[in-house]
Amino acid sequence: MPELPEVETIARELRPLIEGRTVEDAWFDWPRQIKHPSPDEFVRQLRGRMILSVDRRAKWIVVSLTGQQGADSVGDEAVLAIQVKMTGFLHVVAADEPADKHVHFRFRLDNGQDLRMRDPRKFGRMGLYRRNETGMVLGAGEQSDLFAAFGPEPLDDTFTLADFRRRLRRRKARLKTLLMDQGFVAGVGNIYADEALWRARLHPLRTGAGLNPGQERELYDSLRAVLLEGIERRGSSVDSYRAPAGAGNMQHFLNVYGRTGQPCPRCGRPTRRMVVGARSTHFCAWCQRLPQRERTQSTGTLLAGMR
Repeated sequence: MPELPEVETIARELRPLIEGRTVEDAWFDWPRQIKHPSPDEFVRQLRGRMILSVDRRAKWIVVSLTGQQGADSVGDEAVLAIQVKMTGFLHVVAADEPADKHVHFRFRLDNGQDLRMRDPRKFGRMGLYRRNETGMVLGAGEQSDLFAAFGPEPLDDTFTLADFRRRLRRRKARLKTLLMDQGFVAGVGNIYADEALWRARLHPLRTGAGLNPGQERELYDSLRAVLLEGIERRGSSVDSYRAPAGAGNMQHFLNVYGRTGQPCPRCGRPTRRMVVGARSTHFCAWCQRLPQRERTQSTGTLLAGMR
Protein backbone atom coordinates (compact mmCIF):
# COMPACT_ATOMS: atom_id res chain seq x y z
CA MET A 1 0.00 0.00 0.00
CA PRO A 2 1.32 3.49 -0.77
CA GLU A 3 3.10 5.00 2.22
CA LEU A 4 3.87 8.56 3.27
CA PRO A 5 6.19 9.43 0.33
CA GLU A 6 3.78 8.04 -2.25
CA VAL A 7 0.71 9.75 -0.80
CA GLU A 8 2.63 13.00 -0.36
CA THR A 9 3.64 12.79 -4.02
CA ILE A 10 0.03 12.27 -5.09
CA ALA A 11 -1.08 15.30 -3.06
CA ARG A 12 1.68 17.53 -4.44
CA GLU A 13 0.99 16.56 -8.03
CA LEU A 14 -2.79 16.94 -7.71
CA ARG A 15 -2.47 20.37 -6.10
CA PRO A 16 -1.78 22.47 -9.23
CA LEU A 17 -4.29 20.44 -11.24
CA ILE A 18 -7.38 20.82 -9.07
CA GLU A 19 -6.92 23.64 -6.54
CA GLY A 20 -9.33 26.47 -7.28
CA ARG A 21 -11.60 24.24 -9.35
CA THR A 22 -15.26 23.68 -8.49
CA VAL A 23 -16.78 20.20 -8.38
CA GLU A 24 -19.80 20.37 -10.68
CA ASP A 25 -20.87 16.75 -10.31
CA ALA A 26 -19.71 13.32 -9.22
CA TRP A 27 -20.33 9.79 -10.45
CA PHE A 28 -19.63 6.38 -8.91
CA ASP A 29 -20.46 2.75 -9.56
CA TRP A 30 -19.06 1.12 -6.42
CA PRO A 31 -20.93 2.61 -3.44
CA ARG A 32 -19.14 0.45 -0.86
CA GLN A 33 -16.06 2.61 -1.31
CA ILE A 34 -17.88 5.67 0.09
CA LYS A 35 -17.45 5.67 3.86
CA HIS A 36 -19.54 8.74 4.71
CA PRO A 37 -22.23 9.96 4.21
CA SER A 38 -24.54 7.70 2.19
CA PRO A 39 -23.43 7.45 -1.47
CA ASP A 40 -26.26 9.59 -2.90
CA GLU A 41 -25.83 12.16 -0.16
CA PHE A 42 -22.08 12.13 -0.78
CA VAL A 43 -22.63 13.23 -4.39
CA ARG A 44 -25.25 15.82 -3.47
CA GLN A 45 -23.11 17.33 -0.74
CA LEU A 46 -20.06 17.46 -2.99
CA ARG A 47 -21.65 19.44 -5.83
CA GLY A 48 -20.83 23.13 -6.05
CA ARG A 49 -17.88 23.10 -3.67
CA MET A 50 -14.59 24.69 -4.63
CA ILE A 51 -11.32 22.90 -3.89
CA LEU A 52 -9.25 25.06 -1.55
CA SER A 53 -6.23 22.85 -0.94
CA VAL A 54 -4.86 19.34 -1.33
CA ASP A 55 -2.84 17.98 1.57
CA ARG A 56 -1.94 14.70 3.26
CA ARG A 57 -2.47 13.18 6.71
CA ALA A 58 -0.83 9.79 7.31
CA LYS A 59 -1.76 7.77 4.18
CA TRP A 60 -4.84 9.86 3.36
CA ILE A 61 -5.29 12.58 0.73
CA VAL A 62 -7.08 15.48 2.43
CA VAL A 63 -8.95 17.82 0.04
CA SER A 64 -10.33 20.95 1.73
CA LEU A 65 -13.53 22.34 0.20
CA THR A 66 -15.52 25.54 0.51
CA GLY A 67 -19.03 25.65 1.86
CA GLN A 68 -22.05 24.67 -0.17
CA GLN A 69 -25.20 26.73 -0.16
CA GLY A 70 -27.93 24.76 1.58
CA ALA A 71 -25.53 22.18 3.01
CA ASP A 72 -26.83 20.42 6.09
CA SER A 73 -25.23 17.28 7.59
CA VAL A 74 -21.73 18.04 6.30
CA GLY A 75 -21.94 21.71 7.26
CA ASP A 76 -20.18 24.61 5.60
CA GLU A 77 -16.48 23.94 5.13
CA ALA A 78 -15.84 20.29 4.31
CA VAL A 79 -13.04 17.81 3.73
CA LEU A 80 -12.94 15.11 1.09
CA ALA A 81 -10.69 12.39 2.53
CA ILE A 82 -9.38 9.79 0.07
CA GLN A 83 -7.37 6.66 0.76
CA VAL A 84 -6.05 5.09 -2.46
CA LYS A 85 -4.82 1.91 -0.74
CA MET A 86 -3.30 -0.83 -2.90
CA THR A 87 -4.39 -0.09 -6.47
CA GLY A 88 -6.04 3.34 -6.42
CA PHE A 89 -4.73 5.81 -9.01
CA LEU A 90 -5.91 9.43 -8.93
CA HIS A 91 -5.50 11.33 -12.17
CA VAL A 92 -6.95 14.34 -14.01
CA VAL A 93 -8.07 13.98 -17.62
CA ALA A 94 -10.41 15.63 -20.11
CA ALA A 95 -14.02 14.88 -19.21
CA ASP A 96 -14.69 13.36 -22.63
CA GLU A 97 -11.79 10.91 -22.42
CA PRO A 98 -13.15 7.33 -22.31
CA ALA A 99 -12.84 5.64 -18.93
CA ASP A 100 -11.96 1.97 -18.61
CA LYS A 101 -13.88 -0.49 -16.46
CA HIS A 102 -11.62 0.08 -13.43
CA VAL A 103 -12.57 3.75 -13.03
CA HIS A 104 -15.18 3.70 -10.29
CA PHE A 105 -15.28 7.41 -9.38
CA ARG A 106 -15.37 10.55 -11.50
CA PHE A 107 -15.55 14.10 -10.23
CA ARG A 108 -16.52 16.60 -12.93
CA LEU A 109 -14.63 19.90 -12.56
CA ASP A 110 -15.63 23.31 -13.86
CA ASN A 111 -12.81 23.45 -16.42
CA GLY A 112 -14.01 20.51 -18.49
CA GLN A 113 -11.80 17.96 -16.76
CA ASP A 114 -12.42 14.98 -14.50
CA LEU A 115 -10.64 13.92 -11.35
CA ARG A 116 -10.86 10.14 -11.56
CA MET A 117 -9.81 7.22 -9.40
CA ARG A 118 -8.88 4.03 -11.17
CA ASP A 119 -8.94 1.16 -8.70
CA PRO A 120 -8.92 -2.41 -10.10
CA ARG A 121 -9.22 -4.07 -6.69
CA LYS A 122 -11.73 -1.57 -5.29
CA PHE A 123 -9.90 -1.20 -1.98
CA GLY A 124 -9.81 2.61 -2.07
CA ARG A 125 -12.04 4.56 0.30
CA MET A 126 -13.32 8.13 0.50
CA GLY A 127 -15.67 10.21 2.57
CA LEU A 128 -16.95 13.75 2.97
CA TYR A 129 -16.58 15.21 6.45
CA ARG A 130 -17.14 18.48 8.28
CA ARG A 131 -14.56 20.73 9.93
CA ASN A 132 -15.38 22.38 13.22
CA GLU A 133 -14.44 25.92 14.20
CA THR A 134 -10.94 24.85 15.29
CA GLY A 135 -10.22 23.10 11.98
CA MET A 136 -10.65 19.56 13.32
CA VAL A 137 -11.98 17.09 10.77
CA LEU A 138 -14.97 15.47 12.43
CA GLY A 139 -15.61 11.76 11.93
CA ALA A 140 -18.91 10.25 10.90
CA GLY A 141 -20.24 10.55 14.45
CA GLU A 142 -19.03 14.19 14.56
CA GLN A 143 -17.72 13.66 18.08
CA SER A 144 -14.00 13.21 17.46
CA ASP A 145 -11.20 13.93 15.04
CA LEU A 146 -11.29 11.66 11.99
CA PHE A 147 -7.52 11.28 12.33
CA ALA A 148 -7.37 11.03 16.13
CA ALA A 149 -5.95 7.50 16.10
CA PHE A 150 -2.88 8.51 14.11
CA GLY A 151 0.45 9.32 15.72
CA PRO A 152 2.55 12.37 14.83
CA GLU A 153 3.77 13.11 11.34
CA PRO A 154 7.44 12.01 11.25
CA LEU A 155 8.51 14.90 9.00
CA ASP A 156 6.70 17.60 10.95
CA ASP A 157 8.98 20.20 12.54
CA THR A 158 7.18 19.65 15.84
CA PHE A 159 8.15 15.96 15.88
CA THR A 160 11.52 16.30 17.58
CA LEU A 161 14.13 13.76 18.61
CA ALA A 162 13.03 14.29 22.23
CA ASP A 163 9.43 13.43 21.28
CA PHE A 164 10.58 10.34 19.39
CA ARG A 165 12.65 9.18 22.35
CA ARG A 166 9.77 9.58 24.79
CA ARG A 167 7.45 7.57 22.59
CA LEU A 168 10.07 4.91 21.87
CA ARG A 169 11.06 4.33 25.49
CA ARG A 170 7.47 3.62 26.48
CA ARG A 171 7.15 0.77 23.99
CA LYS A 172 8.46 -2.78 24.15
CA ALA A 173 7.26 -3.77 20.69
CA ARG A 174 9.70 -4.92 18.02
CA LEU A 175 11.03 -2.05 15.95
CA LYS A 176 9.57 -3.28 12.66
CA THR A 177 6.11 -3.63 14.18
CA LEU A 178 6.45 -0.33 16.02
CA LEU A 179 7.40 1.75 12.98
CA MET A 180 4.41 0.40 11.08
CA ASP A 181 2.02 1.16 13.95
CA GLN A 182 0.05 4.18 12.71
CA GLY A 183 -0.66 5.15 16.30
CA PHE A 184 3.08 5.40 17.01
CA VAL A 185 3.99 7.46 13.97
CA ALA A 186 1.85 8.18 10.91
CA GLY A 187 2.43 7.13 7.34
CA VAL A 188 5.24 4.57 7.61
CA GLY A 189 4.70 1.13 6.12
CA ASN A 190 6.65 -1.94 5.09
CA ILE A 191 9.06 -0.40 2.60
CA TYR A 192 10.28 2.58 4.58
CA ALA A 193 10.36 0.72 7.91
CA ASP A 194 12.78 -1.81 6.40
CA GLU A 195 14.86 0.92 4.79
CA ALA A 196 15.05 3.07 7.93
CA LEU A 197 16.15 0.12 10.06
CA TRP A 198 18.84 -0.82 7.55
CA ARG A 199 20.19 2.73 7.51
CA ALA A 200 20.22 2.80 11.31
CA ARG A 201 21.90 -0.66 11.48
CA LEU A 202 19.12 -1.93 13.75
CA HIS A 203 17.66 -5.43 13.61
CA PRO A 204 13.88 -5.48 12.94
CA LEU A 205 13.31 -7.68 16.02
CA ARG A 206 14.95 -5.28 18.43
CA THR A 207 12.64 -3.50 20.87
CA GLY A 208 12.07 0.22 21.17
CA ALA A 209 12.89 0.23 24.88
CA GLY A 210 16.17 -1.63 24.24
CA LEU A 211 17.96 1.12 22.30
CA ASN A 212 20.64 3.41 23.69
CA PRO A 213 20.47 7.20 23.06
CA GLY A 214 22.80 7.00 20.07
CA GLN A 215 20.69 4.32 18.42
CA GLU A 216 17.52 6.31 19.10
CA ARG A 217 19.02 9.30 17.32
CA GLU A 218 20.21 7.13 14.43
CA LEU A 219 16.75 5.65 13.93
CA TYR A 220 15.09 9.07 14.14
CA ASP A 221 17.49 10.54 11.57
CA SER A 222 17.32 7.48 9.30
CA LEU A 223 13.53 7.42 9.27
CA ARG A 224 13.24 11.07 8.35
CA ALA A 225 16.01 10.84 5.75
CA VAL A 226 14.53 7.87 3.91
CA LEU A 227 11.05 9.43 3.88
CA LEU A 228 12.44 12.69 2.48
CA GLU A 229 14.38 10.78 -0.18
CA GLY A 230 11.24 8.84 -1.04
CA ILE A 231 9.35 12.09 -1.59
CA GLU A 232 12.19 13.53 -3.67
CA ARG A 233 12.13 10.44 -5.88
CA ARG A 234 8.30 10.53 -6.11
CA GLY A 235 7.77 7.30 -4.23
CA SER A 236 8.46 3.61 -4.79
CA SER A 237 6.61 1.98 -7.68
CA VAL A 238 7.28 -1.57 -6.52
CA ASP A 239 3.75 -2.76 -7.31
CA SER A 240 0.83 -0.80 -8.76
CA TYR A 241 1.51 2.66 -7.28
CA ARG A 242 1.37 5.59 -9.69
CA ALA A 243 1.11 9.31 -9.02
CA PRO A 244 -0.71 11.72 -11.38
CA ALA A 245 2.56 12.35 -13.27
CA GLY A 246 3.39 8.63 -13.53
CA ALA A 247 5.52 6.10 -11.67
CA GLY A 248 8.06 7.00 -9.01
CA ASN A 249 11.67 5.83 -9.01
CA MET A 250 12.59 5.29 -5.35
CA GLN A 251 12.40 1.54 -6.04
CA HIS A 252 15.71 1.81 -7.88
CA PHE A 253 17.42 3.13 -4.73
CA LEU A 254 16.10 0.72 -2.07
CA ASN A 255 18.85 -1.00 -0.09
CA VAL A 256 17.05 -4.04 1.35
CA TYR A 257 13.32 -4.04 0.63
CA GLY A 258 12.49 -6.67 -2.00
CA ARG A 259 16.16 -7.63 -2.39
CA THR A 260 16.14 -11.09 -0.79
CA GLY A 261 19.37 -12.92 -1.63
CA GLN A 262 20.96 -9.89 -3.27
CA PRO A 263 24.15 -8.37 -1.80
CA CYS A 264 23.77 -5.84 0.99
CA PRO A 265 25.04 -2.51 -0.45
CA ARG A 266 27.07 -1.97 2.72
CA CYS A 267 28.77 -5.30 3.43
CA GLY A 268 28.06 -7.46 0.39
CA ARG A 269 26.43 -10.30 2.32
CA PRO A 270 23.03 -11.64 1.14
CA THR A 271 19.92 -9.72 2.16
CA ARG A 272 17.66 -11.86 4.32
CA ARG A 273 13.89 -12.06 4.55
CA MET A 274 11.55 -13.15 7.35
CA VAL A 275 7.92 -12.55 8.27
CA VAL A 276 7.16 -10.19 11.15
CA GLY A 277 3.54 -9.42 11.96
CA ALA A 278 2.41 -11.11 8.73
CA ARG A 279 4.59 -8.74 6.70
CA SER A 280 7.72 -9.53 4.70
CA THR A 281 10.72 -7.99 6.43
CA HIS A 282 14.06 -7.48 4.68
CA PHE A 283 17.36 -6.86 6.45
CA CYS A 284 21.07 -7.63 6.56
CA ALA A 285 21.85 -10.16 9.30
CA TRP A 286 25.45 -8.92 9.44
CA CYS A 287 24.91 -5.14 9.50
CA GLN A 288 21.77 -5.33 11.61
CA ARG A 289 22.68 -7.74 14.38
CA LEU A 290 20.28 -8.81 17.09
CA PRO A 291 21.97 -8.52 20.52
CA GLN A 292 22.08 -11.68 22.59
CA ARG A 293 20.07 -10.02 25.36
CA GLU A 294 17.13 -9.58 22.98
CA ARG A 295 17.13 -13.14 21.71
CA THR A 296 14.11 -15.03 23.02
CA GLN A 297 12.16 -18.10 22.08
CA SER A 298 9.82 -16.02 19.93
CA THR A 299 12.64 -14.24 18.10
CA GLY A 300 14.29 -17.62 17.56
CA THR A 301 11.13 -18.91 15.92
CA LEU A 302 11.01 -15.91 13.58
CA LEU A 303 14.69 -16.16 12.75
CA ALA A 304 14.31 -19.86 11.99
CA GLY A 305 11.99 -18.92 9.14
CA MET A 306 14.55 -16.64 7.47
CA ARG A 307 15.38 -17.00 3.83
